Amino acid sequence: MRTEAAKLVTFRLGDDLFAADIFAVERVLRYQQPTTIPDMPDWIEGVVEYQKRVVPVISLRRRFELPAMEARPETRILVLNAGGEWIGAIVDAVIEVSGVQQEQMSDPPSLFRGLSGEFLKGIVRHDEKLVIVLDIDRLLATTVRMVLERTDTEAVTRG
Repeated sequence: MRTEAAKLVTFRLGDDLFAADIFAVERVLRYQQPTTIPDMPDWIEGVVEYQKRVVPVISLRRRFELPAMEARPETRILVLNAGGEWIGAIVDAVIEVSGVQQEQMSDPPSLFRGLSGEFLKGIVRHDEKLVIVLDIDRLLATTVRMVLERTDTEAVTRG
């Protein structure tokens, strides 16, 4: 009997497929324009309100240095749970939730199309395509999280 190693939420950025562990995804929201906060890095879009909390929102496209793209009807905001904090992440589309077996996941290479290997948990082949599995806690590492906490604090004091 094979058991699933993880359930993954698969999403698209451009032509590439990415995934996050389902336990790191709090909710998938329809895209809404975040409220901007001045003097933030360009990959921080602003903040949105979710369940009476102000949630910082990042652009994964900008974070991964992909070309900018206007929001479309399929654009979503993933509310991610990283270390007990909620962070919104804009993605082009959410594809599916699927289970993967441990033997399906390969170790990440040190560099994958310009994306730093430290953000990767692994690579999975799914329906003849490679899916890059992100390590959400590392993606929002300490230096990044400090900026996001500052964004959240500024939004609350303004708002």
